[in-house]
Amino acid sequence: MSRTGRRPGTPDTRDTILAAARRGFAERGYDATSLRSIATAANVDPALVIHYFGSKEGLFITATGMPAALPGLFRSLGTLPRQDFVQALVRGYLELVDSDSSRNAIIALVRSAVSNDEAAAMLREFLTAELLPIITRLTGRPDAQLRASLIIAHLIGIAVLRHVLRVEPLAKATPGEIVGLAAPVIEQYLR
Repeated sequence: MSRTGRRPGTPDTRDTILAAARRGFAERGYDATSLRSIATAANVDPALVIHYFGSKEGLFITATGMPAALPGLFRSLGTLPRQDFVQALVRGYLELVDSDSSRNAIIALVRSAVSNDEAAAMLREFLTAELLPIITRLTGRPDAQLRASLIIAHLIGIAVLRHVLRVEPLAKATPGEIVGLAAPVIEQYLR
């Protein structure tokens, strides 16, 4: 008797799910892309998506190559007062981009976003869904989203100059030096 319905997992199922997820996140964004729609596009049971990736966030992190610690860092900062938030944001971000285990993933994601529309859409969606709301809540200004975008641009710029272009003296500066100089500038965006 032949079985109907979606096919069971095979060795290439994980890659098929990832390809469907990348397309879905790039075309519709994080919020509008459901696990069910990804499973349908990959022609698998939704339970297989959970089996391989644990959650929608886990799938997104894997699909983008983003370090798993990045969303957690942003969420953990959400309840801090403004001055503590800025210090923790810059310090936590530097810990991630300076870490051997996550630097390559972050730099690869940024490089990919510059040259690939799909990667750009995924990074944009992540930043819009995860980081912009957290930063935006810290200022009551009408241009809060613009200010939040400038903060993100500042942080990405630090990573690119520090680890891609290796511009001196930023490439050799200690995290403490960078936090000391960058945090007051970033805090100005929030005032």
